[in-house]
Amino acid sequence: MIEVKDLVKLYDNHLAVDHLTFTVPKGQILGFLGPNGAGKSTTMNIITGYISATSGSVTINGHDIYEEPEEAKRSIGYLPEQPPVYMDMKVREYLNFVAELKKVPKKERTSQVEAALEKTKTMDVAGRLIKHLSKGYRQRVGIAQAIIGNPEVIILDEPTVGLDPMQIIEIRDLMKELAEEHTVILSSHILSEISAVCDTVMIINKGKLVVSDTVENLPKHLNAQNNCRLLLKGTKEQAEKLFAGMEAVKEVSVEEEEEGMVRVVLTSDSSHDVREKVFFACAGAGLPIYEMTNVTRNLEDIFLELTQGTEAYGKAVKEESAGTEGSETMEEKEENNNAGSL
Repeated sequence: MIEVKDLVKLYDNHLAVDHLTFTVPKGQILGFLGPNGAGKSTTMNIITGYISATSGSVTINGHDIYEEPEEAKRSIGYLPEQPPVYMDMKVREYLNFVAELKKVPKKERTSQVEAALEKTKTMDVAGRLIKHLSKGYRQRVGIAQAIIGNPEVIILDEPTVGLDPMQIIEIRDLMKELAEEHTVILSSHILSEISAVCDTVMIINKGKLVVSDTVENLPKHLNAQNNCRLLLKGTKEQAEKLFAGMEAVKEVSVEEEEEGMVRVVLTSDSSHDVREKVFFACAGAGLPIYEMTNVTRNLEDIFLELTQGTEAYGKAVKEESAGTEGSETMEEKEENNNAGSL
């Protein structure tokens, strides 16, 4: 449905997109991830035809975005982070206006607008001014404008930012429904959201593709390792001496806690589960274990290592084991120009 080949975008001497190549099959929800300034918004703006690429090609539903721009854009519905709504228009009035802009045939406009209202559950606010709607309803109206014209591809940029938990759940359910009839690209900094709704995750960094795979297969692209976390009663010296040289343990991190406790992170290859050895070693040394967990990597861990390296991931593990806040870089919003979105 979407085919991007060797895409390059240069701004003066800055390479925003660096020979990016990927495809999105029909009917999938693709999670589009990357740290601040990775080139996500630039890539989406090129795909939608809002800006041109320096080189490379983009094909939407078989239509080249440059050689057949009208046909390609007709296949795309786009919701930028700030919904492109007119506050002084009523919801149904606005959607009719969008249908006209998209050149939906007159005889189909009413039915398409009603279908969009129904699908996005905005029928009950169809006669209200958009400026009087909550942010959640404005997001729904933004999605409604994106699906008018029945585009094959829906591109959503941060669709749940600023919504309350119930609204987030409702928008996620809507995205899953959209995937039954459309191919969806979802750009988000909320990594739990990507895990919850996406079939495939694509991570870019500094304009380059880092990895593209299912959520389940992403750990296969990492430096495979286990992290066993412990809370022991004892001293730092006792713990370091106990675990130094333990078979299969590659790295030992020990931090002192209050009241004679220490926190330990043991790093080993993914093929080794050291918990049993740790249990018997601590029992033999008379060091009571208060907590022991084997760390399972979530999408945040995977994102951090793939974009910032193993050192950043290791630092985050140590900070989390010590009860401190990890890096928030991945939560910082990439600057995005959302003009010209319909």
